[in-house]
Amino acid sequence: MSKRIFSNLVEMQEDSCRLFADREIFGVKREDGNFHWITYRQFGQMVKDLRGGFAHLGVDKDDTVAIISKNSIEWAASCYATLGRNARFTSMYESQLIEDWEYIVKDCEAKVLVVSTTEIYKKVEYFVDLIPTLKHIVNIEEDSKSLTSYHELLRLGQEKPITPYYPAPSDLMGLIYTSGTTGRPKGVMLTHGNLLANINVIPQIIDLSAPERTLSFLPWAHIFGQVAEVHVLVYAGLSTAFAEDVTTIINNLAEVRPTILFAVPRIFNRIYDGVQNKMRESGPVIKYLFDQGIKLASKKKHQELTIWEESLLKIVDKVIFSKIRGRFGGRLKFAVSGASALNPKVAEFIDHLKITVLEGYGLSETSPVVSLNTLEHIKIGSVGKPLPNVKVKIDSSCYDGDEEGTGDGEIIVYGPNVMKGYFKQEEESKKVLMEDGGFRTGDIGHIDSEGYLHITGRIKEQYKLENGKYVVPNVVEEQIQLSPYIMQTFVYGSNKPYNVAVCVLDATQVRQYLEQKNIIFRPNEMLDLKETMQLVQDEISNYGKNIKGYERPKKLILSTEEWTAVNGMLTPSLKVKRKSVYEKFKGKIEALY
Repeated sequence: MSKRIFSNLVEMQEDSCRLFADREIFGVKREDGNFHWITYRQFGQMVKDLRGGFAHLGVDKDDTVAIISKNSIEWAASCYATLGRNARFTSMYESQLIEDWEYIVKDCEAKVLVVSTTEIYKKVEYFVDLIPTLKHIVNIEEDSKSLTSYHELLRLGQEKPITPYYPAPSDLMGLIYTSGTTGRPKGVMLTHGNLLANINVIPQIIDLSAPERTLSFLPWAHIFGQVAEVHVLVYAGLSTAFAEDVTTIINNLAEVRPTILFAVPRIFNRIYDGVQNKMRESGPVIKYLFDQGIKLASKKKHQELTIWEESLLKIVDKVIFSKIRGRFGGRLKFAVSGASALNPKVAEFIDHLKITVLEGYGLSETSPVVSLNTLEHIKIGSVGKPLPNVKVKIDSSCYDGDEEGTGDGEIIVYGPNVMKGYFKQEEESKKVLMEDGGFRTGDIGHIDSEGYLHITGRIKEQYKLENGKYVVPNVVEEQIQLSPYIMQTFVYGSNKPYNVAVCVLDATQVRQYLEQKNIIFRPNEMLDLKETMQLVQDEISNYGKNIKGYERPKKLILSTEEWTAVNGMLTPSLKVKRKSVYEKFKGKIEALY
């Protein structure tokens, strides 16, 4: 792809809608069971019309338009229409609580709030009377002559087109609200220049010149999904279809047949678990062939196979591995994983299936990408090398837990992608933005001799045991969660003699295991069985071979209630709210000591 450099996202969107006018951009599954697509030309017209509609509502420079919606064509049009008024755009999740919506709409000083459904509209109607800056709430589902109707705004904008503003690189494009795992979410101020520092570079290090297709299921309220599936997509002339639901992703993959995929480790962990479970149920012959195929694929990475081994691997690939790839549509060139660390064992496993996963690293505050593996430079277990316009330093002065001598310390990021600060939170901004322009990420990691960045934990999450040993709990949790019987884990031990863990079990898998052992029990007795506890302990020993002795949980609490954003145990971006999990299980945890 020829190098196209822009100074704002408005220019970028207009140029792409001209350059790729007849290409498909967004696909939506309709009632007839088929995906229906619109073109870049149609999308560009929608942005123009909505921009005029927003102008009719009084949206102007430095105002804020907020949206509560899942990924949609209307979401993307609202974003670019807002930017064309040189206003700020802020997005929220449909799954958030009303009090979260209220806090963010008030904090970001929204003038217009767009909502995806009439159900949400009815829940937030009172915001207009409560929040001084909020003048209008627009309902995407409504089609009337009222200014509360998204479709009426399109009609008004079509009647009276408005010439767009072309913001300066230093102008704010929007606020991305952090997940709020340790308190109230903060509005990360990102400029047009911040995002373009990523968007102008990424297509140069990953070839996106072909009209690639993705399946969209990462929430665009999260910076990773927004940049990858909205802005990079528009820049490069890609297309994406919207997954119907999280439960239909696998079916939608087979229908859409994407060539590239943007996902988070949780998706790859589910693939790992799903394949392992399927192989266990497929009988001893298939299970043996599968295991041999994985071993040979791993061996091939380091040494030449014999003719017999090469033949066996080809058979396994044709009979088993190809069917697994087929579940992704059969056209996948590579997948990009971000938002949190991908377990190296999972990454290697998926790589052996001939599905290339490019792991990267970034944060909302860095717009988001700091480093990324590429097809030419990939090292499993790392998050790649820093982008060409980004510099990473490791500050070991604030971290004492580098017992392995890897050079671990806090990751500090420099570059044009670093945020402007937190909205209306000067003191919080000063805590992380250094005088020399560096951003303190709060993440622990190191750079190896080949220049690849490795993430090993979070400074805020690490703690000391009574014996002075440091523990980074998420590293321990990731190992344990590789077990097909354990869906989620919370490891705790701050200032305690040893670690304990809360394990959320896959009830179906555990029940099948017990029934195969001919163990008779009532449904409400499953977690109390000594056989269940022994199974979990054995799984921790098996999958936690790399866990140090002092890190290994000595006592366990078992549960089958999955942690979700709805029950308050996860953030909308699916990160564990450690404080919430601890409070829920506090009595049981303390009793273990």
